[in-house]
Amino acid sequence: MITDERLVNYIHSLEPDRSELLETIRAEALAAEIPIIRDETAALLKCFMRMLRPKRILEIGAAVGYSALCMAEACDGQAEMLTVESYPPRIEAATRNFARSPYRDQITLIPGDAGALLHRLVEEGQHFDFIFMDAAKAQYIVWLPDILRLMSAGSVLVSDNILQDGSIIESRYQVERRDRTIHTRMREYLFRLKHEEALETAILPVGDGVSISVRK
Repeated sequence: MITDERLVNYIHSLEPDRSELLETIRAEALAAEIPIIRDETAALLKCFMRMLRPKRILEIGAAVGYSALCMAEACDGQAEMLTVESYPPRIEAATRNFARSPYRDQITLIPGDAGALLHRLVEEGQHFDFIFMDAAKAQYIVWLPDILRLMSAGSVLVSDNILQDGSIIESRYQVERRDRTIHTRMREYLFRLKHEEALETAILPVGDGVSISVRK
């Protein structure tokens, strides 16, 4: 995670213009103080889409649909995407935003609990080429067993916000009491990713921290 604001601003200044739809969604989200992926994380996802050319994508945490549409645009609509969201106002916003996209037919928004969806997908024997996790941070470690079952050899899992604005390095007693569960579980999650025999994982200081895990 780069903390020098001048350097971050310089990196952001290099970004090309977004599509009109993405620019609109981003502006609306920022105005409403709805968290969306940071610019450098969006750039990383787009690179992955161009590099891997995934056919099936699973996103855990649609929010207002911004990250899903970033990926869909980079795939030129050639990937099938499932995305799940549990918060009703964001489900409504994502539904509206997907309807405005030329890639709306490639994106399926599933309202409801991510854990229940993951369990169902495992029972159905489904697999995905690329999984992006950006939902309730304390649940990452809970969802990981099912995530692993949804990955085939070569599948990629990207997890966002893993460094928690730098607080991940602090003692749990230095973290606000309300954040201690997230702090503890995220540290457990990162340890598990790095020591899981089925995965090769890199942890990068991009945005608020991103882990990249490849299924062996």
